[in-house]
Order: sequence, then C-alpha cells, then structure tokens
Amino acid sequence: MTSQQKSYTLPMIIIGALFFIFGFVTWVNGTLIPYLKIACQLETDFQSYLVATAFFIAYTVMALPSSYVLSRTGYKKGMAIGLLIMALGAILFVPAANARNFNMFLVGLFIIGTGLALLQTASNPYVSIIGPIESAAKRISIMGICNKVAGILAGLIFGYIALKDADALEKSLGAMDTVARDAKLDELASRVVVPYIIISGVLAFLAVAILFSSLPDIKDENGDETKRSDASGKTSVLQFPHLLLGVLALFLYVGVEVMAGDTIISYGKSLGIELSEARFYTQFTLAFMLVGYVIGIFTIPKFLSQSMALRISAVLGVIFTLAAVVTNGKTSVTFIALLGLANSLMWPAIFPLAIDGLGRFTKIGSALLVMAIAGGAILPLIYGKLSQSWGTREAYAIMIPCYLYILYFAARGYKAGKK
Repeated sequence: MTSQQKSYTLPMIIIGALFFIFGFVTWVNGTLIPYLKIACQLETDFQSYLVATAFFIAYTVMALPSSYVLSRTGYKKGMAIGLLIMALGAILFVPAANARNFNMFLVGLFIIGTGLALLQTASNPYVSIIGPIESAAKRISIMGICNKVAGILAGLIFGYIALKDADALEKSLGAMDTVARDAKLDELASRVVVPYIIISGVLAFLAVAILFSSLPDIKDENGDETKRSDASGKTSVLQFPHLLLGVLALFLYVGVEVMAGDTIISYGKSLGIELSEARFYTQFTLAFMLVGYVIGIFTIPKFLSQSMALRISAVLGVIFTLAAVVTNGKTSVTFIALLGLANSLMWPAIFPLAIDGLGRFTKIGSALLVMAIAGGAILPLIYGKLSQSWGTREAYAIMIPCYLYILYFAARGYKAGKK
C-alpha cells in the first residue's frame, strides 16, 4: 500500500460508515410508502409517494445553505451537525406514530432529508477529491456498496416489523367497527416507535464520534482543490457548462433510481401480488445495484472510463425500461428490479465527471449536484399521477427520455466547455 493510499484509507472507512447510514434511512422509504398508506389510511398511491417527495425535496431546499454551513464549519463539524439534524427528524416519528399523523411523518422525513443534504454535500466531494479523480468512480462505488447493503438490511428489518401481516390486516380492517379499526391502526403505527428511537440514538452517537475522530478536513480555496483546478479566470460556478449539464443528469438519474426502488412494492401490489411477497422487491433492486457496484470497483478505471461506464448504464436503463413496459406480471417486476443494475454506476460516474476541474467552486458545485437529488421527490410523483391514467406499468415509460439524456451527458455533455 502506497503512502497516498494510506492517507485516505481511514477517511474512507469513516465516510463508508456514513454512507451506510445514508442507505439505511433512505431506502427504508420503500417500505414506509405502503406502510404509511395503510397506517394513515391514505386513499391513493399518489398520496403515499409524498413520502419520497418530503424526503428528497429537502435536498433542493437545503443544499445551498449546507454549502454555506460547510464553508463556516469545515467538513467534519458539518457532518456532525448533519447527523444531529437527522436524529431530530427520526425522533419526530415517535409523536407522529402516536398521533398517526401523516403530515407529521412528512415533517420528520423532511428534517432527516435536511441532515442528509448537509452530509451528502460534504461527503461526496470528499470521496471524489481525496484521491486521483480518474478513480473517483471506483471509490464512490465502494461507498455505494455500504449504502445499498444498509438499504437491503433496512428493508428486511422494517418490512418484517411493519408489513409482516399487512395482507391479513388490510382484509380484516373492512370488517371492523370504527373503534376496533382505530385501535388496530394505532397498534400498526406504534411499530415504528422503538426502531426510530434507536435510530435517533445511533445518529446522535455517531455525531459525537465524528466530531472527535481523526477525519481530516480538505483544503479549499488555497489547497489541493485549487491546484487540481482548471478554474483560473472563472468568477462563478455557473460558468462551467459540464457542471450544469451534470446537475440535470443527476436530477433525472435520482428520479429513475427512486422510482425503481420506491415504487416497485406498490407496483407489485397493483398486479395482485401480496405484500408478504412484494415487500422484498426493493431489496431485489438494491441487490442488482450491489452487483453493479462490484463490477465498477473491478473495471473502473482499469478497463472502463467513467464516461463509458455511464454510457453502458444508460443504454441498459433504456432496454430494461422498455422490457418492463412490454411484459407482464412478475417478468415486468423483474425488469424494474434490474434497473438497479443499470442505475448502479450512474452516481459514481456523474458526480466526479460533473465536479472535475471546479477547483475553489467544488463545494458550491457539490451543493448544486446535491440539489439535483430532488429528482427523487418529483419524478415518482409524476409517475404516481400518470399511473392513475396510463396504468402502473405503462407509466414507467417516462424513464426512457431520462436515460436518453443521461446517455447524452455520458457521450458529450461532460466535456462541454472544456478545452
């Protein structure tokens, strides 16, 4: 191991733990969507997809303020603050569950998303610039494995806690009187109280641990970032066309990724598949993403450049989406799950391609990219609306133009404005 590799091994381990946290609290949304639809007696899937909207819209609202916070606190203190904010959002699930109040759940999710916006704004550029930029996708792929393993565990744990008897419960609710129904729904809502108390405590503990860790800050204005930069003469982050094109690519990528992971349970249910089986479908999507991350670790940059990996991923996205739309039943569900493979290398490739050469604008550029995570708030809602008129299967066709734009960014967009 070279001295350079040693210098970022410990920070990578610490950031890997943070990405595990990202994955756990993010991918549990796939289970929360059908769970809250039952517990809060929501009438439509469109309403239940507000879970993703409340969570991911926080990135747009808070990413730029997060960049400002990081400029004042540095990476390490900023990460600790982000974890504490997430702990606050998690503990809000306790009164939300006791009151069975859907709006309060949404507020809690927004606060958790706010903390994550701060963490993501700090951690993603950290991983990208802590080592050689040409191998950034490889490092982010390692972080992705931490993220998706946590997501699989979160879905399995919460699926068992919240949805283990959901099919029988839904059938029995119609035969109950108001008092019995309310009591049963109160019991269902209370299932998340203890888990979220534990999550809140773990997040607070990690905040303290990060604060007193040996995680180094990366220099900004006059440090390594500037030395790596071709940004001389630039006065605004908006003067980097490849970054702006990357923001849109990331917006669309997160939208299709969240659609594939968070709607697949409801999609399976709409096809007549019982929740006892469908609750595992998000885990299948994440498992395919894990396969993609492992491929990325062994092939980037040795066999594939970041841009080529992104091109292949976009083409696979188009193919799997078309296959999902033209097939039926569990075959169609399988192709939606396979989108996890297509999506796996998109974040690891888009992020470093978009921030390459930003120099002293790296933090603000990162904030713009984190704002693009709002794609996960908006595109699933569009899918939910279209599914009411087009059908739950046909509405997935909105993914095709998203993947085609990502293909453009991978082929040409990432070079825009560069000499």
